[in-house]
Amino acid sequence: MKYKKNKLNFDSFNIESIAKKFDTPIYCYSFRRIKENILDFKNAFKQINPLICFAVKANSNLSILKEIKNFNLGADVVSMGELMKALKAGIKPNKIVFSGIGKTKKEIEFAIDKKILLINTESKSEILEIEKIAKRKKITVNIGIRLNPNTDAKTLKQISTGKKENKFGVDEKMFLQLVNFIKKSKNLNLKCLSVHIGSQILSHRPYQKMLNVVNKVIKKSKFNFEYIDLGGGMGIDYVHNKSKLNLKKYSQSIQKILDINSSKIIFEPGRFIIGNTAILITKVLYIKENTKKDFIILDAAMNDLIRPALYGAQHKIISVNKTTQITNKVYEFVGPICESTDKFLTVKRFQKLNEKSFVVICDVGAYGISLASNYNIRPKPIEILIKNSKIQVIKKRQKLSELI
Repeated sequence: MKYKKNKLNFDSFNIESIAKKFDTPIYCYSFRRIKENILDFKNAFKQINPLICFAVKANSNLSILKEIKNFNLGADVVSMGELMKALKAGIKPNKIVFSGIGKTKKEIEFAIDKKILLINTESKSEILEIEKIAKRKKITVNIGIRLNPNTDAKTLKQISTGKKENKFGVDEKMFLQLVNFIKKSKNLNLKCLSVHIGSQILSHRPYQKMLNVVNKVIKKSKFNFEYIDLGGGMGIDYVHNKSKLNLKKYSQSIQKILDINSSKIIFEPGRFIIGNTAILITKVLYIKENTKKDFIILDAAMNDLIRPALYGAQHKIISVNKTTQITNKVYEFVGPICESTDKFLTVKRFQKLNEKSFVVICDVGAYGISLASNYNIRPKPIEILIKNSKIQVIKKRQKLSELI
């Protein structure tokens, strides 16, 4: 984003003009950034040549999924709904991985019938359920086992998934037992070791520790896995201080494992692909002055973007109209929902704002609209995509009549 004559532009479009045309709040995506992120990711791991399965949970807009599919990406799904959406977007079944700890019988059968690449299992009970279904259908089902490596991802505790106290995966002892069990099954085909330690990771070191555990377990299992699914979790720079995950070092660590094992790597990036590609355009409804701070009341709320309320996540906020007036007051950007946690950011020394002016909340492409709700019976925002110097409406704003 850049200012042009003191007006903030997003991919050469004047944001104030967008706000006035479509009304706020608005999720606005950049195709250019999506393309850049995908190509950067592919380039970083070109020596490995992985299967890249976009994490649909991060953003399930059908138009976005179709754009991602055009770059030859697969999909990581965690529900029947996400699987149906991925298939509808045209993603090939043999590039789809089904993850998650609580798949229902109906979901498992649907995945099997659609002949997806594999189902990553997370417990013996799930494996027995899949085997039971496979026996009844008289087929062999490709599965993986998710290992819990007991590795601290050094991220927010709410999005840490690889420690022993987390609900995900199985420990080393159980993993080895399950490998031996599946090898004896006539209806299960063990294809993959899966692992995922968390989200919004900005250091390569937790990944190195994870890979050391993976390598050790593979040696102990004495099994040749066709795939090693390393999950996703690669973080982005939300606070704009140029913090960046060193993908080159991560790639080098992976290569050491591939020198020993002839496996195909699977990645499940979500945030890295889509996180910094979107902004949430919102209007200042009121400015409520207070002795300690001023509340900047926006027309966007936690139902539109819940990450700050849910995780304490930080998203940079920028004024659409640039001025030289800087206030020494503390500004707290909040939404209109009746919850004290309905706030986005607290800052000091921000540009002086006026009621009815516009601001943008940055980097909302991942876990923004996909976590949005209708709390307080509020319609979900419109979603637009800027592509080839044109604006496309990729999801209409919900109408109140649809909710009442």
